[in-house]
This record gives sequence, C-alpha cells and structure tokens, in this order.
Amino acid sequence: MRGTLRSMYAGLPSALLGSMPSAASFFVVYDGVKREMIDNDTPASQQAYAHMLASSLGEIAACAIRVPTEVVKQRAQAGLFGGSTLLAFQDILGLRRSDGYTTMVRELYRGGGVTIMREIPFTIIQFSLWEYFKDSYSKRQHRRHGRQPGMVSATESALFGSAAGAIAAGLTTPLDVLKTRIMLERKESGASSERAGAVIVLRQIRAQEGIAGLFRGFVPRVGWISTGGAIFLGTYQYISNMLGSDWR
Repeated sequence: MRGTLRSMYAGLPSALLGSMPSAASFFVVYDGVKREMIDNDTPASQQAYAHMLASSLGEIAACAIRVPTEVVKQRAQAGLFGGSTLLAFQDILGLRRSDGYTTMVRELYRGGGVTIMREIPFTIIQFSLWEYFKDSYSKRQHRRHGRQPGMVSATESALFGSAAGAIAAGLTTPLDVLKTRIMLERKESGASSERAGAVIVLRQIRAQEGIAGLFRGFVPRVGWISTGGAIFLGTYQYISNMLGSDWR
C-alpha cells in the first residue's frame, strides 16, 4: 500500500515546484496582451485573434519554467531512480561534469520543442473556447436578465473551463503521448546526443501500437484536465471578479 501511494505521487515535488511560477508567468503575459489588444470597441473577430495570440505567448513563457520540472516529473513517475524526484534531478545535473553545461541544459529542456507543439494548440483551443463560452453566455444573460455585460460568476467560469479543457485535452492527446515518450528517453553520460526526434518517435508509436497508441491515456487525461480547468479557471474568475477587473 505504501509503495502504491508513493508511485502514485512520484514526481509531485517537481510538479508543485514548477506549477505556481509557470502559471503566474502565463497569466502575466496572457492578461497583459489582452489588455493591450482588447477594449470595449474591439470586434469579436479581433478578440478571437487576441485570445489566440495571448494564450500562445503566455504558454511559451510558462514552458520556459515548466519544461525542466516536467522532465524530472516524467522520469520520476516512470519509476526511474525509484520514483525519486531528487535523484532524477541530480542525474541530469550530473551531466555538467561528464558532458558540460550545454548538455545539461539541453537535457533539462529535453522535449521542450514538442512540449510547446502540444501546449500551444491545447492552450489556443482551451482559452479560445473558454472565452467564447463566457462571452456568449454573458451576452445572453444581459439580454434576458439585464446582467452587467461581460460578467460571469466563478462557478459559471469553472463549468466553461471544465468543458473547454476536456475538449482541448482530447484533441491534443497524440501530442501529449509524443511529448512523454521523448522526455522519458534518458541520456547516458558520454553517450551520443543523437536520439530519436519527434517524427521518428511518432513513426515508432504508429508502427508498434497503431493509431490507438497515439491516444493512450485519453480518458485520464481528459478527466484530470477537465477537473483542473474547472478549479484553475474558476479560481481565476473569482479573483478577477473580486478585484473588480473590467477586462477579460
């Protein structure tokens, strides 16, 4: 039982360490870009473009922090080093002595490119849908009940965030599978840095597991991201409303 619980929470320290600063980086950029590009007179088509651009730039900023912690987390969760986050991190840091700092940094950002390839489409879908759901609902409530334009409660935002997250998670599952496989490939000290790239890994998955292999983990991914979207975006909306933000 103890071992089961430990394996379930393997990589948790790394995830916790990276989640807060990466989320903060995302929203600083996301809200900053929205504030510059959107006002009360901005057409709906331009708002959609602004949401896509803001979410893309925000995700790039977040990935600069998230990717190293994600690499460590994935290796701990895969059972490498007994599931120890610290040992997984020390293994990567050890490359600075055997292979140099450049190799160490490259290993910390292993899979960074494919992570951004996954996260940007995911974030564009999630946040564009979330903003669309909120805008459509608030306009309908304004027409029917005279609610203040643009106003959405935290509970409503959580429901929209959950739906948007589930859709985005399902559509980007193949990219998540690809990212995980690349990140789990560990570099041995002194070994050649030439390892399978995204295209080769994708072909390997299709050849060995078929199309179904690209959707491995579909149900749990949709489930936890849907739940996370509700908590994350519901909390964001609550704080935004509490602070009296008049831009969304």
